[in-house]
Amino acid sequence: MIRFLERYCQIVEVVAGLLLGAVTILIVASTIGRYLFARPIPDAFDLSRLMIGACVMWGFASVGYRGGHIKIDLFAEMMPLRVRRWVDAFAWSVLLFFVILLAWKILVRTESAFNGNESTFDLQIRVWPMFALIWVGAASAVITVAVRLILILQGRGSLEHSEASEFAEIEHGER
Repeated sequence: MIRFLERYCQIVEVVAGLLLGAVTILIVASTIGRYLFARPIPDAFDLSRLMIGACVMWGFASVGYRGGHIKIDLFAEMMPLRVRRWVDAFAWSVLLFFVILLAWKILVRTESAFNGNESTFDLQIRVWPMFALIWVGAASAVITVAVRLILILQGRGSLEHSEASEFAEIEHGER
């Protein structure tokens, strides 16, 4: 199972990286076109903002499993390891709740764009596929955060490596 999840996260990271590369190329090309040739790429603004949203959601899916987000350990460092694990589980449960709400709202927005035939201004490109790409990233984040929470509840996945080894020593009576 862990091997599958690692592979899944690698795929998520590749998608996020490709999207980030594509949006960077689009923005640079449009900027060069605008300032050097007075001809920006049509719809570059709309497409780039949608692609950045997709980058964020796909990146968030990766962070959801790996747990590499910013966290403040001021109070956690003062707690015993067992309490720290419960606090971690609570924090990840709250995060899962909000990620589910976010995915739901993005799905509603995707349906709205599809039903309303929303399109970009210049080229009239339908925007719902980009919203769907953003939603898939959010749905992936729900999956990865849920899996991370399950691992935490099983005692296999929240503490940093040094803390985890310290916790294992305490549980096995080696200290």
